[in-house]
Amino acid sequence: MKIEQSIWRQSRNWISDPPGKLKSAQWVLTFGSREVLQEPGHIMNIRKAYPDALIVGCSTAGEISGTRVFDDSLVITAIEFEHTRMKGAQVKLGDVDMNSFKAGEELAKALDHEDLAHVFVLSEGTHTNGSDLVRGLAKHLPSHVAITGGLAGDGARFQETVVFFNSGPKADSIVVVGFYGDRIKVGYGSMGGWDPFGPERLITRSEGNVLYELDDQSALALYKNYLGDHAKDLPSSALLFPLSIRSEEYPEQLVRTILSVNEEAGSMVFAGDVPKGAYARFMKANFDRLVDGAYGAAKTSLEIGGETPDLAILISCVGRKLVLQQMVEDEVESVREVLGEHTTLTGFYSYGEICPAAPNASCDLHNQTMTITTLLEK
Repeated sequence: MKIEQSIWRQSRNWISDPPGKLKSAQWVLTFGSREVLQEPGHIMNIRKAYPDALIVGCSTAGEISGTRVFDDSLVITAIEFEHTRMKGAQVKLGDVDMNSFKAGEELAKALDHEDLAHVFVLSEGTHTNGSDLVRGLAKHLPSHVAITGGLAGDGARFQETVVFFNSGPKADSIVVVGFYGDRIKVGYGSMGGWDPFGPERLITRSEGNVLYELDDQSALALYKNYLGDHAKDLPSSALLFPLSIRSEEYPEQLVRTILSVNEEAGSMVFAGDVPKGAYARFMKANFDRLVDGAYGAAKTSLEIGGETPDLAILISCVGRKLVLQQMVEDEVESVREVLGEHTTLTGFYSYGEICPAAPNASCDLHNQTMTITTLLEK
């Protein structure tokens, strides 16, 4: 596997070699702010630099390159495989009768299943029910194939995200990339680092990813009570106070982030399911544990992958970035500490992370985690 990485910043243009030396690249990952990605010249230049590559990417809440975290930048990572075949597919949520579950089904059916080793997914981040997307994918993929990836970001604004697949960036788009062959070795890991507070409460009314009542009380009213002064800054302040979900279906506990609130209905919309009958608990940030969580995710990815990888794709939650602030690179440096200098690091800050919760576990949507996908060609 050969890799080259280029970084463009609004204030300084290219702060590395421009893209295009690795003309034979088959896959190009591109992460950037929405405004940068929507400048037509960038996509045209990437296509010119890598004429035969499958180009995928998305808008972010921050871009990762090595141990650096950027805003308003473009991080381009080009990969040439020696023994691995790839296939990509795209759907639009805005199409007639298309919802998150059906989008997952259509994407899974679009991939060849013979010799399929892994699936990587990038989805728009403001309207997707990530839990439904993963269920739709998993329903039609071989049981041994893991799914990793994440939801696009838009800073802390939650206005519009874009995803692109070869052509220009599009809203309401979801893309998958399938990797084929027995020479590609994939590792993955996902871990949080948030502390619970307050009692567990039973989810007594919900519909999919919309939460209405906890313990037969208005969920939004309870949440505002716990947030105190932070409540006036909803929904953005919710990134600092996620919910953990525990049930028989989710024994590992999943963390959910609020995407929006509906004052009239007294409801909260989450990035993934908040099922009725499950137990929810409020959470708050712990700086040291967030960094330890990134370290743990890297350790797990290395254990599953088996060897030091060539490439690691880091997808961390925007909520973590808001908590860590100027120390945000500490969590990326902890990943470098585990994986070593050989591994190229790329990635972004997201509105949701997709990964199995543990080795051999089923895949699901997570929030407020550091999720890592590693690739190595044997």
